[in-house]
Formats: sequence, structure tokens, C-alpha cells
Amino acid sequence: MFGPFRATSPLSGGLLWKIPFRLSPTQKARQRKRLRCIDTVISVLDTALKKQGSSVKELERWKAEMPREEEMRPKDKYTVFDRKEKKYRKGIHSESSIVWGLVIG
Repeated sequence: MFGPFRATSPLSGGLLWKIPFRLSPTQKARQRKRLRCIDTVISVLDTALKKQGSSVKELERWKAEMPREEEMRPKDKYTVFDRKEKKYRKGIHSESSIVWGLVIG
């Protein structure tokens, strides 16, 4: 078939070859921005709960266990654990956008 919906050979095309090996500087900046947004949400929740004189056990655990964006190593910022990978780490850019939709939504 010709046109936009023609079949492609698995060797010359497909998703496997379209995922770059490294993140671009723009992708890294966006990921750092996402992590900083998470940090601000956690700090806003913490200050709001302190004003009310209460706290949440899960929030205290998050603050104790999870590092802030500036404390994280690049390995932790830009990769995720995957038990099927050779070195147990997988780049975040190879994750599906559907997964982010499930996490966020």
C-alpha cells in the first residue's frame, strides 16, 4: 500500500528504532521541572497541615524516604527500575505516554 498507512518493515522502521539512546537537554529540563513541581506540592501540603496542627503519616514517610530534585543523582532522575533490563534500569523516555496518563489521571 502507498500513502500514510503503508506497512513498514520491522528492520527499517518501527518504535524500536525511533527511541533515542539519550534524553535531549529539553527532555531533561522538563523532567527536572516535573520533579520540582512534585517537591513544591509536597512542601505546600506540609506547610498547610502544619498550620492546621496536623500531619499525615504518608506525607511524613515521603519526606523521610524520598530525596528532593536537587538531592537526586542523575541516574535516579532520568531512569526507572525495571527488573527485565540488563542493568535493572530503563530510561524514562522509553516509557509509554499511556503510563503517565494513568499515573497523573
